[in-house]
Formats: sequence, structure tokens, C-alpha cells
Amino acid sequence: MTPAQLKASAQADPQPPGGLSHEAQSLWFIKKGDWESAHDIAQDIETPIGSWLHALLHLIEGDRGNARYWFIEAGRPVKVPSQIDELWDEIAEEVLN
Repeated sequence: MTPAQLKASAQADPQPPGGLSHEAQSLWFIKKGDWESAHDIAQDIETPIGSWLHALLHLIEGDRGNARYWFIEAGRPVKVPSQIDELWDEIAEEVLN
């Protein structure tokens, strides 16, 4: 699945496609606009990618301090709210490829 296909699914489908990794499921729920489900999944992914997703979620939430913490935990550059869409794409490229 490509990032574009994942986005399209989130716009059209009521549930994520079967067989997605937890990381991809979290990304799907982010695009669906279901922050709680995306966060529930991301907080259980104890890897740098999970921390990166967690950073994105807190950036979306508007909690830049918490987002900064998770960017540092992920070993990734800190982003700002204007970069949310770009960040989703960046994470999706890494997760799906």
C-alpha cells in the first residue's frame, strides 16, 4: 500500500484495511480524524517510529512541548504545526516502504 492509497482509504472506508501494521493503522486513523484511536495505537508502539507517530499526534493536538519530547525520543528533528501534513507523508513513506 502506498501513502496515497492509505489516505484514500481513510477518506472512503469506515475501518482500516486488514493486514496493516500498527504504525500504518495509527497513520490511517490520523487521516480519518480519529485522534484517540491513533493515539491508543501509537502509545503501544515502543520503537522510534512509535515515538515519531506520538510526536505527530501531540503536534496535531497542539501540545508542542509534549511533541518536542517525542521527537527527541524518536531521534528526529522537531517539527512545527505548519509541517503536520508533510510529517504525515514522511512517516508514511518510511512505514509503508
